[in-house]
Amino acid sequence: MALLRTNRRRDDVPDDQPVELAALADGSIAPGRRAQLEARVESSPELAELLGEQELALALVRAAGAEVEAPAGLRARVEAERRPRRTSRFVLVGVATAAVAAAAIVAALVLSSGTSSQRFTAALGPTGLAPQASGEATLTKTTSGWRIRLDASGLPRRDRGRFYEAWLKSPTGVLVPIGTFNEGRNVTLWAGVSPKQFTTLTVTREQADGDQASSGQKVLVGPVVP
Repeated sequence: MALLRTNRRRDDVPDDQPVELAALADGSIAPGRRAQLEARVESSPELAELLGEQELALALVRAAGAEVEAPAGLRARVEAERRPRRTSRFVLVGVATAAVAAAAIVAALVLSSGTSSQRFTAALGPTGLAPQASGEATLTKTTSGWRIRLDASGLPRRDRGRFYEAWLKSPTGVLVPIGTFNEGRNVTLWAGVSPKQFTTLTVTREQADGDQASSGQKVLVGPVVP
């Protein structure tokens, strides 16, 4: 990522200091210089503020890049661009600019990989076994499969060998298990089949009895739609 000109002029900061702070933030500074620069940061609120901006911006960029799998060549190029360059009065600006830059990197990675994120949703309604239950799920395509975020209410916690299990079902009735959980808040599930073909999401009550088939005791059900 190219370094950007800061909008704030700091006349008491030497010309090469922002570049060294960038190197300190990402760990590329020379070992012999690290201790000396860290001591200066501890004694200078101005330098401490600059270092904090660098570290936060770098964390945002890395977090954004981790969301998308990129080809090895592109990842190497992004890493090279992220190293500090020997120039003066150039520094990663604040949180707002860093967030924009992170979004741009994610867009570049997606375009370079030749795929775009596909997303489906499911509004889950109650059944006779759990008339107070409701929930919603978001299904997002990743390189590993379909990541499913489920948030449900009205389901009492199940423990001691009892649990809930989620399934994707095809129009012909084929069931594919996508994960188990004890309570419905902030659940992450994974599916190796596409919701384009398996268009219904159900949740059942199960217990550890050695039988891997569905119990048929549905507590939530809903269609999966784009």
